[in-house]
Amino acid sequence: MDFLQDHYVVKNELLLILISVILGLMIGAEREYRNKSAGLRTFILVCFGSCMFTILSLKIGIENPDRLAANIITGIGFLGAGVIFKGDSKIDGITTATTIWATASIGMAVGSGYVYFSLLGTVLVLLVLSSLTYLQSFIDNYHKIREYKIAISGPEDLKHCETVFKEHHLKHMIVKQQYTKGSLNVTWMLTGKNIHHEEIIRNLMNDPKIISYQF
Repeated sequence: MDFLQDHYVVKNELLLILISVILGLMIGAEREYRNKSAGLRTFILVCFGSCMFTILSLKIGIENPDRLAANIITGIGFLGAGVIFKGDSKIDGITTATTIWATASIGMAVGSGYVYFSLLGTVLVLLVLSSLTYLQSFIDNYHKIREYKIAISGPEDLKHCETVFKEHHLKHMIVKQQYTKGSLNVTWMLTGKNIHHEEIIRNLMNDPKIISYQF
């Protein structure tokens, strides 16, 4: 009787592990499709590992089962920090890091036996990652913030740049200035509709007072 019961428990745990792998695969496939820093294998292993540690917590931490599970969060924190890096004008990888964190919670839910709860969590994560991308694009189209590094001959051309920005309905602010012999490199923070950003790029290419630009 005990053998049959142990056999049933093992089968149940193997099923939970398989479910965690499948859910990790679903989230990882979305990240892989978008070519993010953490992809398919990372999310499968995060979900699977969290599930395994949770099962072990319930098995070997009989008096205090939350002790081992609590350390999963600490480990995931270090893993998430590894995918966050600073780009030219913003911090990248935060969405991927928080997705790793959320995937770990899904794995823990599976390991605890809350399969339906973990399925709902997976659907919500995929919904946030995919559907809200369109909302983010919509917001960017009407309120795009971008840094431009523009090289001009000298301070006398700053007013010319400001006039060009106003003509294209872009709010502007100087972030940094660097003078080298023969040119002044100015970093501008421009805010406005995405279509206006596209227009000013074409304008900068043909402006004789602009030596070079980068964004």
